[in-house]
Amino acid sequence: MENALPLLGLLAWLQVKHFVADYLLQPAWILRGKGDFRHPGGYAHAAIHVAGTIPGLVVFGVDVTTIAVAALVEFVIHYLIDHFKAVYSRTHPADVTTRAFWASHGLDQLLHHLTYTGILIAAL
Repeated sequence: MENALPLLGLLAWLQVKHFVADYLLQPAWILRGKGDFRHPGGYAHAAIHVAGTIPGLVVFGVDVTTIAVAALVEFVIHYLIDHFKAVYSRTHPADVTTRAFWASHGLDQLLHHLTYTGILIAAL
């Protein structure tokens, strides 16, 4: 159980980072840029996520190669999840009072948190 404590700390780091990056650090230009490969908003958002993940991996003693791979994989996966959600949301607009809206939002968040499961496995 003692060996699990660093991983639980890293998981907590990733979850707090996710909240900050997804809900506090998204100005309108980033939100508008998701779903458009030509717009820098989605790339900036994915980079903010990676910038928050790297210090956590360093603090929890993950080696440099694993950090580099995890950063690249997180960037690509985070960007693509948000890209496809934005495209879907534009073509299937849903009111925030509908199950469809919350299912889409929940799936987006689930996929991001499953990415963190992969990062934890890589950090083992």
